[in-house]
Amino acid sequence: MGGFFGVASKQDCVFDLFFGVDYHSHLGTRRGGMAVYGEDGFNRSIHNIENAPFRTKFDKDIQEMSGRLGIGCISDYEPQPLMVRSHHGTYAITTVSKINNMEALTQQLFGSGHSHFLEMSGGDINATELIAALINQKENLIEGIAYALESVDGSLSLLLMNQKGIYAARDKYGRTPVVVGRKQDAYCVSFEDFAYKNLGYTTYKELGAGEIALITDESCRTLADPGSDMKICTFLWVYYGYPSSSYEGASVENMRYECGKRMAQRDNVEPDIVAGVPDSGIAHAIGYANESGIPFSRPFIKYTPTWPRSFMPTMQSQRDLIAKMKLLAVEELIRDKSLLLIDDSIVRGTQLRETTEFLYQSGAKEVHIRPACPPLLYGCKYLNFSRSSSEMDLITRRVIDRLENGNVTEEVLQEYADSESPRYERMVEEIRRELNFTTLRFNRLDDMLDSVGIDKCKLCTYCWSGKE
Repeated sequence: MGGFFGVASKQDCVFDLFFGVDYHSHLGTRRGGMAVYGEDGFNRSIHNIENAPFRTKFDKDIQEMSGRLGIGCISDYEPQPLMVRSHHGTYAITTVSKINNMEALTQQLFGSGHSHFLEMSGGDINATELIAALINQKENLIEGIAYALESVDGSLSLLLMNQKGIYAARDKYGRTPVVVGRKQDAYCVSFEDFAYKNLGYTTYKELGAGEIALITDESCRTLADPGSDMKICTFLWVYYGYPSSSYEGASVENMRYECGKRMAQRDNVEPDIVAGVPDSGIAHAIGYANESGIPFSRPFIKYTPTWPRSFMPTMQSQRDLIAKMKLLAVEELIRDKSLLLIDDSIVRGTQLRETTEFLYQSGAKEVHIRPACPPLLYGCKYLNFSRSSSEMDLITRRVIDRLENGNVTEEVLQEYADSESPRYERMVEEIRRELNFTTLRFNRLDDMLDSVGIDKCKLCTYCWSGKE
């Protein structure tokens, strides 16, 4: 998905910028970048971080960069920040986006006189370059940013830096977060609120949906008021968010405890131990164990020094292999035991099936699977949760297609989304048999939303319900 961080300071900002960006490394695996503005103008660096972490790749750069203003990003795909020279002057820009109407916007810009875009290695256009082109269609930056937010079908949050400061804009429906922190003589702006706390900042404000603000070393000033509608991604709490993050005042770690608690209240199995799939499943499992009284244990340990993320390689087969290699069994906690295992979700099903087989091979008697969210029935239109080309990559859709002999309509899908329907029960049982679980029970949508603890109408549930 990606994340960003920016600093406006009366002193040199590079130290804060470097560590603030690095704290977003859980959100992307492809590119990292930083751009600063100081007495010598702009300075920028971008590195490939697929095979080495951000901190390692940028260690030399921070010795050579200086400036009072800076923005940086961890990107899951395109190189950024970009440097742009236009009638607005020179600026640096970085985005977190998913643009479903990229081709239509590209043709629209060609029609208005924009001559070309640079192609990336895969033949795609850099989404951040497209956003810059949209901004440049208007007479001033504020109008241009507002125009870009309104034009995108999908989601868009951004940071734009020029000599005046950092313009920050949150997606028009608030699908991704943007939060501002402050300390003496400096302000920062971040995707993740925990990213600035160890740097001495405290939270100043969260931008509202569609809000545009200008951050300088002295203030954060709203330039475009937020809208009234919000649809922030619920998956931020279930999976994406780091445990110490909060969104809209709701803690990720606490939400996961609540999810596990509510799942335990509805369950009737009596396993020997409860465990979570590292890392995001662990807090859900602790919540389940605390509520049920069944002991929490770690029957396998994730080896992370050289494999920090399971989906770092570009090929799915390699990602699956690394996910398997990273889990080290503690056989004394597995042998002859009945285990209840909580994962954040089931997407393709490949990794969880292999994890289950791994537990059986290590001597487990039973493996009961409890995903912390409902079945994923729709590919996300708003965040780059997966770059799969087809919804048939989802195990739920493959099973539904098989059960319905290919006659899958929207009406039929809505029945499968209803946890009280016979079709839902058939789907869950088919997934259980295919993946060789002893039992399978998904978290309910209403329980998951209650666990977040904010107004449900502000939460996007499209990937589970097909409805925003």
